[in-house]
Amino acid sequence: MFRLARHLLHLIVSPVLNGGRYLIAGSWKRGLALLVTLALAAVVGGLMFAWLGLASVSARSGHWPVTEWFLHMAMRNAVETRSVSVKPPLTLDDPKLILKGAGHYETGCSSCHASPGKGQSLIVQQMTPMPPVLATRIKEWTPEELFWIVKNGVKFSAMPAWLAPEREDEIWAIVAFIRKLPELSSEQYEHLALGTSASGWRQNQEAGLLKGLDDPLGPTLANCVRCHGAKGEGRGPSTIPILAGQRERYLLESLEAYANGERKSGIMQPIAAALDDQTRRELARHYASLARPEPAARVSEQTEAIQRGETIAQYGVPRQGVPSCAHCHGPRQTPRNPIYPDLSGQHADYLTLQLELFKSQKRGGTAYVHLMHSAVRRLTPEQMSDLAAYYAAQTVEASQ
Repeated sequence: MFRLARHLLHLIVSPVLNGGRYLIAGSWKRGLALLVTLALAAVVGGLMFAWLGLASVSARSGHWPVTEWFLHMAMRNAVETRSVSVKPPLTLDDPKLILKGAGHYETGCSSCHASPGKGQSLIVQQMTPMPPVLATRIKEWTPEELFWIVKNGVKFSAMPAWLAPEREDEIWAIVAFIRKLPELSSEQYEHLALGTSASGWRQNQEAGLLKGLDDPLGPTLANCVRCHGAKGEGRGPSTIPILAGQRERYLLESLEAYANGERKSGIMQPIAAALDDQTRRELARHYASLARPEPAARVSEQTEAIQRGETIAQYGVPRQGVPSCAHCHGPRQTPRNPIYPDLSGQHADYLTLQLELFKSQKRGGTAYVHLMHSAVRRLTPEQMSDLAAYYAAQTVEASQ
């Protein structure tokens, strides 16, 4: 191997040296030739150094100070430049946005970047470069820069790109939550990211709302509860859906669509893809069997928005080419495709977001998603909000 290396080095370097001699015809030419020769020699030397396996790629050895400086300098300047065009939402202090990012941070981020009351894992501490503890570093970045990093990831580190770049609403939720990290106590973090305190978790399990860890579905439900609640009721008015009482076929088809990437979500796709077919079926059956919570607003307490939404749901908007919603999604006591979800009593914020994603064609879904693309493309933002308000006020009984 070394004999071959010497032979290759001679073949490469000799022409360089000979070329340098021929180029030397005057003082400035001599200097130029020398610089070119040195540059080529440096390149050849670097290639030989790497080819012979002398470069250390061990994470244990760390970076040279100059290498570390260069990589961080390049990364910071690249992020600053490329995030110039990023436009954040109106507010990143919205509690609903923060809550949406909390559960995913616990699942996908905390082992590397730590969380209040819990440090980085021992494995992560042996990485080069070691991921930063975000609570102590987050103020160094603007929201726009954080968005770009979460969406695109960072080369030469373990920071991955967001799995579903179309879902910028999810990325902003993560940004909103991590900006909140420095202010959170361990108890506040536990409430946001886990959905309940340790004592509350035990109470739910004793009450039969959570299956024990010895049950095959137990560990999976422990993950679901963080965002969807112990009873599948969601977690207050938010863009996290209520799963309780939803149609079993729809839940199963949705999990499969998440798993194969047909329905876009950087939060749900990794979770669904990790489940086997039997677990997906059991999850769908479990949540379909739970009682849907009462809607926050009653139909008897109709507002003008709910009344306008009812008209759209029942009759569509013919002049805009918008069909009726009730034929597929209720509330109407007629046979309906079991893959179509029941929208009654669902969070208004969640429904509004789904309509917006359908209109922009960034959501994806089951085999029938193209029907929704056509149905919502001419809806105005106000009409979407009215529809969401109407369905959020419906009881499950009214739709069956």
